[in-house]
Amino acid sequence: MKPLQPVGPGARAALGVGFFVLFVGVWSVVTFGGLVQKTFLADPISMLRSGWTLLAEMGFAKDIGMTVFRVVGGFAIAAALAVPLGVAMGAYKAVEAFFEPFVSFARYLPASAFIPLLILWAGIGEAQKLAVIFIGSFFSLALMICVTVGNTRRDLVEAAYTLGVSDGGLIRRVLVPGAAPEIAEQLRMVLGWAWTYVIVAELIGASSGIGHMITDSQALLATDQIIFGIIVIGLIGLASDLFFKWLNRRLFPWAQLGR
Repeated sequence: MKPLQPVGPGARAALGVGFFVLFVGVWSVVTFGGLVQKTFLADPISMLRSGWTLLAEMGFAKDIGMTVFRVVGGFAIAAALAVPLGVAMGAYKAVEAFFEPFVSFARYLPASAFIPLLILWAGIGEAQKLAVIFIGSFFSLALMICVTVGNTRRDLVEAAYTLGVSDGGLIRRVLVPGAAPEIAEQLRMVLGWAWTYVIVAELIGASSGIGHMITDSQALLATDQIIFGIIVIGLIGLASDLFFKWLNRRLFPWAQLGR
Protein backbone atom coordinates (compact mmCIF):
# COMPACT_ATOMS: atom_id res chain seq x y z
CA MET A 1 0.00 0.00 0.00
CA LYS A 2 1.50 3.30 -1.17
CA PRO A 3 0.21 6.88 -1.07
CA LEU A 4 -2.29 7.62 -3.88
CA GLN A 5 -1.93 4.10 -5.26
CA PRO A 6 -5.30 2.96 -6.71
CA VAL A 7 -7.14 0.07 -5.07
CA GLY A 8 -8.84 -2.54 -7.23
CA PRO A 9 -12.64 -2.83 -7.20
CA GLY A 10 -12.59 -6.17 -5.40
CA ALA A 11 -10.22 -4.98 -2.69
CA ARG A 12 -12.18 -1.76 -2.26
CA ALA A 13 -15.44 -3.66 -1.80
CA ALA A 14 -13.83 -6.10 0.64
CA LEU A 15 -12.34 -3.29 2.73
CA GLY A 16 -15.64 -1.41 2.79
CA VAL A 17 -17.61 -4.48 3.87
CA GLY A 18 -14.90 -5.32 6.39
CA PHE A 19 -15.38 -2.04 8.20
CA PHE A 20 -19.14 -2.64 8.54
CA VAL A 21 -18.49 -6.15 9.87
CA LEU A 22 -16.05 -4.74 12.43
CA PHE A 23 -18.50 -2.01 13.42
CA VAL A 24 -21.36 -4.48 13.99
CA GLY A 25 -18.99 -6.77 15.88
CA VAL A 26 -17.94 -4.02 18.30
CA TRP A 27 -21.57 -2.95 18.67
CA SER A 28 -22.58 -6.54 19.52
CA VAL A 29 -19.81 -6.95 22.08
CA VAL A 30 -20.73 -3.70 23.80
CA THR A 31 -24.47 -4.42 23.95
CA PHE A 32 -24.66 -8.18 24.41
CA GLY A 33 -21.75 -8.03 26.87
CA GLY A 34 -23.71 -5.69 29.12
CA LEU A 35 -21.20 -2.85 28.88
CA VAL A 36 -24.02 -0.46 27.99
CA GLN A 37 -27.64 -0.68 29.15
CA LYS A 38 -30.25 -1.35 26.45
CA THR A 39 -32.06 1.82 27.48
CA PHE A 40 -29.15 3.81 26.08
CA LEU A 41 -28.05 1.53 23.24
CA ALA A 42 -30.10 -1.34 21.83
CA ASP A 43 -28.39 -4.46 20.52
CA PRO A 44 -28.44 -5.33 16.79
CA ILE A 45 -31.05 -8.09 17.17
CA SER A 46 -33.50 -5.88 19.07
CA MET A 47 -32.95 -3.15 16.51
CA LEU A 48 -33.82 -5.48 13.63
CA ARG A 49 -36.93 -6.79 15.41
CA SER A 50 -38.14 -3.26 16.08
CA GLY A 51 -37.39 -2.31 12.50
CA TRP A 52 -39.52 -5.16 11.21
CA THR A 53 -42.34 -4.10 13.54
CA LEU A 54 -42.10 -0.53 12.27
CA LEU A 55 -42.29 -1.65 8.66
CA ALA A 56 -44.91 -4.36 9.02
CA GLU A 57 -47.25 -2.90 11.62
CA MET A 58 -46.62 0.85 12.04
CA GLY A 59 -46.47 2.12 8.46
CA PHE A 60 -42.83 3.16 8.56
CA ALA A 61 -42.52 2.55 4.81
CA LYS A 62 -44.78 5.56 4.28
CA ASP A 63 -42.51 7.66 6.49
CA ILE A 64 -39.51 6.57 4.43
CA GLY A 65 -41.33 7.48 1.22
CA MET A 66 -42.22 10.94 2.54
CA THR A 67 -38.64 11.64 3.56
CA VAL A 68 -37.28 10.51 0.19
CA PHE A 69 -39.86 12.69 -1.57
CA ARG A 70 -38.79 15.72 0.46
CA VAL A 71 -35.10 15.18 -0.15
CA VAL A 72 -35.50 14.63 -3.88
CA GLY A 73 -37.94 17.51 -4.25
CA GLY A 74 -35.95 20.08 -2.30
CA PHE A 75 -32.65 19.02 -3.83
CA ALA A 76 -34.06 19.05 -7.38
CA ILE A 77 -35.37 22.59 -6.95
CA ALA A 78 -32.05 23.75 -5.52
CA ALA A 79 -30.04 22.08 -8.31
CA ALA A 80 -32.33 23.38 -11.06
CA LEU A 81 -31.64 26.95 -9.93
CA ALA A 82 -28.09 26.64 -8.62
CA VAL A 83 -26.57 25.02 -11.72
CA PRO A 84 -27.47 27.80 -14.21
CA LEU A 85 -26.67 30.51 -11.66
CA GLY A 86 -23.32 28.93 -10.84
CA VAL A 87 -22.46 28.57 -14.53
CA ALA A 88 -23.39 32.21 -15.16
CA MET A 89 -21.32 33.39 -12.19
CA GLY A 90 -18.33 31.34 -13.30
CA ALA A 91 -18.57 32.46 -16.91
CA TYR A 92 -19.27 36.17 -16.42
CA LYS A 93 -17.25 38.04 -13.81
CA ALA A 94 -19.85 40.83 -13.63
CA VAL A 95 -22.52 38.30 -12.65
CA GLU A 96 -20.14 36.82 -10.09
CA ALA A 97 -19.40 40.27 -8.64
CA PHE A 98 -23.14 40.91 -8.29
CA PHE A 99 -24.20 37.60 -6.70
CA GLU A 100 -21.08 36.25 -4.98
CA PRO A 101 -21.07 38.46 -1.84
CA PHE A 102 -24.67 37.51 -0.98
CA VAL A 103 -24.23 33.84 -1.90
CA SER A 104 -21.06 33.62 0.21
CA PHE A 105 -22.90 35.28 3.09
CA ALA A 106 -25.99 33.09 2.80
CA ARG A 107 -24.14 29.78 2.63
CA TYR A 108 -22.90 30.29 6.21
CA LEU A 109 -26.42 30.67 7.54
CA PRO A 110 -27.60 27.38 9.11
CA ALA A 111 -30.73 26.11 7.41
CA SER A 112 -32.13 24.95 10.75
CA ALA A 113 -32.18 28.56 11.98
CA PHE A 114 -34.80 29.35 9.34
CA ILE A 115 -37.25 26.72 10.54
CA PRO A 116 -39.19 29.01 12.95
CA LEU A 117 -39.55 31.64 10.22
CA LEU A 118 -40.49 29.07 7.60
CA ILE A 119 -43.16 27.62 9.88
CA LEU A 120 -44.61 31.13 10.25
CA TRP A 121 -44.47 31.75 6.50
CA ALA A 122 -45.39 28.35 5.10
CA GLY A 123 -46.84 26.41 8.03
CA ILE A 124 -45.74 22.86 8.87
CA GLY A 125 -46.61 21.38 5.49
CA GLU A 126 -44.38 20.17 2.70
CA ALA A 127 -43.43 23.67 1.54
CA GLN A 128 -41.57 24.28 4.80
CA LYS A 129 -39.61 21.02 4.53
CA LEU A 130 -38.67 21.68 0.90
CA ALA A 131 -37.62 25.23 1.76
CA VAL A 132 -35.24 24.03 4.48
CA ILE A 133 -33.55 21.63 2.05
CA PHE A 134 -33.42 24.34 -0.61
CA ILE A 135 -31.77 26.86 1.71
CA GLY A 136 -29.26 24.31 2.93
CA SER A 137 -28.29 23.18 -0.58
CA PHE A 138 -28.71 26.07 -3.01
CA PHE A 139 -26.11 28.61 -1.91
CA SER A 140 -23.21 26.20 -1.37
CA LEU A 141 -23.95 24.42 -4.64
CA ALA A 142 -24.11 27.66 -6.64
CA LEU A 143 -20.76 28.84 -5.25
CA MET A 144 -19.05 25.49 -5.83
CA ILE A 145 -20.23 25.42 -9.45
CA CYS A 146 -19.10 29.02 -9.93
CA VAL A 147 -15.58 28.16 -8.80
CA THR A 148 -15.47 25.04 -10.97
CA VAL A 149 -16.56 26.84 -14.13
CA GLY A 150 -14.26 29.76 -13.40
CA ASN A 151 -11.27 27.41 -13.16
CA THR A 152 -11.65 26.19 -16.75
CA ARG A 153 -8.25 25.97 -18.44
CA ARG A 154 -7.48 29.24 -20.20
CA ASP A 155 -5.73 27.50 -23.10
CA LEU A 156 -9.00 25.76 -23.97
CA VAL A 157 -10.85 29.09 -23.88
CA GLU A 158 -8.25 30.77 -26.08
CA ALA A 159 -8.25 27.87 -28.53
CA ALA A 160 -12.04 28.04 -28.81
CA TYR A 161 -11.95 31.77 -29.52
CA THR A 162 -9.21 31.21 -32.10
CA LEU A 163 -11.52 28.77 -33.87
CA GLY A 164 -14.22 31.44 -33.96
CA VAL A 165 -16.61 30.30 -31.25
CA SER A 166 -19.12 32.85 -29.94
CA ASP A 167 -19.56 33.72 -26.27
CA GLY A 168 -22.65 31.55 -26.01
CA GLY A 169 -20.91 28.74 -27.87
CA LEU A 170 -17.97 28.96 -25.47
CA ILE A 171 -20.30 28.31 -22.55
CA ARG A 172 -22.17 25.47 -24.26
CA ARG A 173 -19.19 23.75 -25.89
CA VAL A 174 -16.24 24.44 -23.57
CA LEU A 175 -17.13 25.70 -20.10
CA VAL A 176 -20.10 23.46 -19.31
CA PRO A 177 -18.69 20.21 -20.82
CA GLY A 178 -15.34 20.80 -19.14
CA ALA A 179 -16.91 21.43 -15.73
CA ALA A 180 -19.66 18.80 -16.02
CA PRO A 181 -17.82 15.90 -14.29
CA GLU A 182 -16.88 18.10 -11.33
CA ILE A 183 -20.40 19.55 -11.16
CA ALA A 184 -21.81 16.02 -11.05
CA GLU A 185 -19.53 15.21 -8.11
CA GLN A 186 -20.65 18.38 -6.34
CA LEU A 187 -24.29 17.43 -6.84
CA ARG A 188 -23.52 14.04 -5.29
CA MET A 189 -21.91 15.66 -2.26
CA VAL A 190 -24.66 18.21 -1.69
CA LEU A 191 -27.32 15.50 -1.95
CA GLY A 192 -25.74 14.00 1.17
CA TRP A 193 -26.12 17.33 2.94
CA ALA A 194 -29.78 17.44 1.93
CA TRP A 195 -30.43 14.33 4.05
CA THR A 196 -29.15 16.18 7.11
CA TYR A 197 -31.44 19.12 6.46
CA VAL A 198 -34.57 17.04 5.92
CA ILE A 199 -34.15 15.18 9.20
CA VAL A 200 -33.70 18.47 11.04
CA ALA A 201 -36.86 19.80 9.36
CA GLU A 202 -38.80 16.66 10.32
CA LEU A 203 -37.72 16.82 13.95
CA ILE A 204 -39.78 20.01 14.35
CA GLY A 205 -43.40 20.36 13.32
CA ALA A 206 -43.77 17.18 11.26
CA SER A 207 -46.42 14.47 11.34
CA SER A 208 -44.62 12.01 9.05
CA GLY A 209 -41.14 11.08 7.93
CA ILE A 210 -38.12 9.35 9.41
CA GLY A 211 -37.28 12.34 11.59
CA HIS A 212 -40.81 12.33 13.01
CA MET A 213 -40.49 8.64 13.89
CA ILE A 214 -37.16 9.31 15.60
CA THR A 215 -38.71 12.11 17.67
CA ASP A 216 -41.59 9.87 18.78
CA SER A 217 -39.16 7.07 19.63
CA GLN A 218 -37.08 9.44 21.74
CA ALA A 219 -40.10 10.19 23.91
CA LEU A 220 -40.51 6.44 24.49
CA LEU A 221 -36.77 5.86 25.07
CA ALA A 222 -36.95 3.37 22.18
CA THR A 223 -33.30 3.42 21.16
CA ASP A 224 -33.84 0.36 18.97
CA GLN A 225 -36.26 2.30 16.77
CA ILE A 226 -34.04 5.38 16.77
CA ILE A 227 -31.05 3.35 15.62
CA PHE A 228 -33.12 1.62 12.95
CA GLY A 229 -34.25 4.99 11.59
CA ILE A 230 -30.68 6.26 11.51
CA ILE A 231 -29.50 3.11 9.71
CA VAL A 232 -32.31 3.44 7.14
CA ILE A 233 -31.17 7.00 6.42
CA GLY A 234 -27.60 5.79 5.98
CA LEU A 235 -28.61 2.93 3.68
CA ILE A 236 -30.73 5.16 1.45
CA GLY A 237 -27.98 7.76 1.36
CA LEU A 238 -25.40 5.11 0.50
CA ALA A 239 -27.60 3.75 -2.28
CA SER A 240 -28.09 7.22 -3.78
CA ASP A 241 -24.36 7.89 -3.50
CA LEU A 242 -23.48 4.67 -5.32
CA PHE A 243 -26.08 5.48 -7.98
CA PHE A 244 -24.55 8.91 -8.53
CA LYS A 245 -21.07 7.39 -8.81
CA TRP A 246 -22.30 4.84 -11.35
CA LEU A 247 -24.12 7.49 -13.34
CA ASN A 248 -21.07 9.76 -13.33
CA ARG A 249 -18.88 6.93 -14.63
CA ARG A 250 -21.35 6.29 -17.43
CA LEU A 251 -21.77 9.94 -18.39
CA PHE A 252 -18.17 11.09 -17.94
CA PRO A 253 -15.85 8.10 -18.41
CA TRP A 254 -12.89 10.32 -19.31
CA ALA A 255 -13.00 11.93 -15.85
CA GLN A 256 -12.17 8.57 -14.22
CA LEU A 257 -8.87 8.02 -16.08
CA GLY A 258 -6.70 9.84 -13.54
CA ARG A 259 -8.28 8.25 -10.48
